[in-house]
Amino acid sequence: MNVSAALDWLFSTQFFGIKLGLENTRKLLQVAGADHPDAIVVHVAGTNGKGSTCAMIEALARAKGYKTGLFTSPHLVEFAERIRVNGEMIPRDALTAEILFLKNLVEGWEQSPTFFELALAVALRHFIRNSADFIILETGLGGRLDATNALRKDIAVLAPIGLDHQQYLGNTLAEIAGEKAAIIASGKPVVTAVQEPEAIAVIERTARERLSPLTVARADSDTPRPSLPGTHQLENAALALETMKQLNALPERTLADKALKSVQWPGRFERIGTPPLVLDGAHNEHAARVLAATWNEEFPGQRRLWSLPQPRTSTFGT
Repeated sequence: MNVSAALDWLFSTQFFGIKLGLENTRKLLQVAGADHPDAIVVHVAGTNGKGSTCAMIEALARAKGYKTGLFTSPHLVEFAERIRVNGEMIPRDALTAEILFLKNLVEGWEQSPTFFELALAVALRHFIRNSADFIILETGLGGRLDATNALRKDIAVLAPIGLDHQQYLGNTLAEIAGEKAAIIASGKPVVTAVQEPEAIAVIERTARERLSPLTVARADSDTPRPSLPGTHQLENAALALETMKQLNALPERTLADKALKSVQWPGRFERIGTPPLVLDGAHNEHAARVLAATWNEEFPGQRRLWSLPQPRTSTFGT
């Protein structure tokens, strides 16, 4: 089986739909030997800014000397973007081998694992094989019943929460915040971005009930400015820095500044060509407002022409 065939099989599992729940995920991770990585585990949820925050945490961890494993979704061009060790995408041969292993493992299961559960298992096995000692997991959908919540974590991180995926998570900000705050682990620290009042009330209550120390990260004049444009990215940087501080893993200031300035996260106000074409993955009202504000910061007084691309199928190398 080559990588294209392996990915064809993996993507075919999308026809199984979304199964919100953790029992099957735990079973998969256990039998795949991926349920207990010997690493610090950072779990990130939220509506917007999760990916950028994960990328900043990963850069800071590498600056501190950790070997990092980063699992994010979705990908923009190729599946391997989702799984990185020390910033390097999973190689084709490793990806093929892991998918084939899982394909054989789950053959005949009464309840077949979903695409996202399998992708998570691929990532964790790759991280373990490469001795990653600092793992960052981005939730796929929500938090409480997201596959990533089947793994133990050392800290929960909550990026800004807004209205999105209401058909799964609830129709109010409080309901959605409840789903996302459910990644908070008993007795483990939680760091949150500044949230709307309805969301922070739920986060505070959940942290209190689980005896989890809560810190609200706020950017100030001393927060290093990251390479990614927009005031909101300064807030994401503050969230990443506070996360590392709570883990007693914050690199010294010069290294932290350099790490944040090195972060690249395609599809987040990404400029291409001259005059610039700006690509951004804003997909809900909150993200669209942030995109418009960033445009006004970067191109004050200039008109913008919006274009919505048509969906396309992405594979490993096309």
